[in-house]
Amino acid sequence: MKDDKKARLYKKDDLLTVEITDIGNDGEGIGKIDGYTLFIKDAVIGDLVKAKIMKAKKNYAYAHLEEVITPSKDRVKPKCPIARQCGGCQIQNMSYESQLRFKQSKVRNNIVRLGGFDEKEIDSIMEPIIGMDDPFKYRNKAQFPVGKDKNGKIVTGFYAGHSHNIIPNTDCIIGVPDNKEILEIIIAHMEKNHIEPYDEVTGKGLVRHILIRKGFVSGQLMVCLVINYKNKNNTDNIYIKNQDELISKLSLIDGMTSISVSINTEKTNVIMGTEIHTIWGQDTIKDTLCGLEFNISPLSFYQVNPVQTEKLYGQAIEYAGLTGNETVWDLYCGIGTITLSMSKKAKQVYGVEIIPQAIDDANDNAARNSISNAKFYVGKAEEVLPDFYEKESEKDSSSNALHPDVIVVDPPRKGCDQMCLDTMLKMAPNRIVYVSCDSATLARDLRILCDGGYKLEHVRPCDMFPMSVHVETVCLLSKQ
Repeated sequence: MKDDKKARLYKKDDLLTVEITDIGNDGEGIGKIDGYTLFIKDAVIGDLVKAKIMKAKKNYAYAHLEEVITPSKDRVKPKCPIARQCGGCQIQNMSYESQLRFKQSKVRNNIVRLGGFDEKEIDSIMEPIIGMDDPFKYRNKAQFPVGKDKNGKIVTGFYAGHSHNIIPNTDCIIGVPDNKEILEIIIAHMEKNHIEPYDEVTGKGLVRHILIRKGFVSGQLMVCLVINYKNKNNTDNIYIKNQDELISKLSLIDGMTSISVSINTEKTNVIMGTEIHTIWGQDTIKDTLCGLEFNISPLSFYQVNPVQTEKLYGQAIEYAGLTGNETVWDLYCGIGTITLSMSKKAKQVYGVEIIPQAIDDANDNAARNSISNAKFYVGKAEEVLPDFYEKESEKDSSSNALHPDVIVVDPPRKGCDQMCLDTMLKMAPNRIVYVSCDSATLARDLRILCDGGYKLEHVRPCDMFPMSVHVETVCLLSKQ
């Protein structure tokens, strides 16, 4: 009955004053009144705020920040004027030092609470988060949706949080400065030539998104227009009205290397189509990472923060403990960035990836860098690894090295699937290096691996995405 009373006490549009004492996984401030929890976007730990309830539940509510009565010592004025409306930078109003503390705590708490690890044990093996010297202008890739504002003007920018409402922005402070010039040229061309942006409701209009990528070392730029283009009999490679005029302006930008279109006619939230047509320049751009040169296409997976990626991979290589005699398997290898980075310090490296195009890129990248001790396989890790070692055993039954020395995993946000985890335990490598972009699924997988005979030796977060709540983590597990 006590909870029911709370539900009656707190309802939609109630205005409450509360102190923020914690922060949620998505960066929202958390405060409590008589045990009733309020989740308040844009509030910072230490703030005393006035908030209006937007959605009331039995034991908690989501509230809108109306006023900061007393600001936290960790609160800063965001550099971006639209940081609060935009859904990209959830914690830009926190000092960078407090952002790093939040991410360190987020990883630690998830491993303890969700993974069931002992607090003292984790505190003894957890290393300080790897931060950035300059946490702005770090993204080498951005995808800008295109639409119209309420006045019918063509705009591009980013979606507001939990919506598809575009917040206009051509000069994102975590993106490269080149974005602004490119976007303004494309929008001006669309307005001049009456080219309509895509309408999600009607399915009409041409331009859906604008993808921009930049090689930080090479300086090369790529632009890919994602378009709702339905003419399947196009033989002249013309997709946009007065296309040559647009190309002539974009191609004058310093570093411009590749201009393409991606055909996407589906009613879907998936941004890129699978059909890519280069309309000017090269199909790919080049960039250098960890001393290796990579070719990057519009569809390539390539880490968006190259400065931090070098630090993250360096930590992964250190944890792998390579002496030059090891066999290393990189599961979820993508275009082979981690695999090839480790090849310089291992005897033999193998990469496994389910996407054939990524393996094509990985093989090309190995050849480009004259790496001969790397081999890549298309398929599922749980099928490729056992099959490989079964064949090795048939060739040499006396071999005492029928298991990998090191397995590296860098899975998507959902973590490793159960079959992959089972396969790792079956193959029993001496060490497992786990690179994660989601500490919740990381905690789950670490528990499974440790229950299967491994010991968690090191945990280190890496801030790949400053101003956002996301954080990467690299862990070392050793066979017991």
